[in-house]
Amino acid sequence: QVHLVESGGGLVQPGGSLRLSCAASGSIARLKDMGWYRQAPGKQRELVARISSLITGGGSINYTESVKGRFTISRDNGENTVYLQMNSLKPEDTAVYYCNARILHAKNPLYFDTYWGQGTQVTVSS
Repeated sequence: QVHLVESGGGLVQPGGSLRLSCAASGSIARLKDMGWYRQAPGKQRELVARISSLITGGGSINYTESVKGRFTISRDNGENTVYLQMNSLKPEDTAVYYCNARILHAKNPLYFDTYWGQGTQVTVSS
């Protein structure tokens, strides 16, 4: 079992910045990666950024095209906390942001379990 808790959302003006945090607890020894997704009203949940475990994935990072150059995902050395620094925010970034973690199966590393946080609201508006 893995528990994810997001924080750091809020209201910000266009062009402003926010930093989201996700704290992971539980059985994360076989962590594959962690990432941030977002879901705006009337839209599908989409991947924002993902960072892989240094042990299992080499620490690779991926961003969706719309946030490249504006958002930065990072993780502490213990891989229990992931951050999303969001700069130059736009109204289109308004969404509920969800933390995600994927845990590898010990018996078959081709498969993994997926966990989600409760979400944190980000609103970009003047």
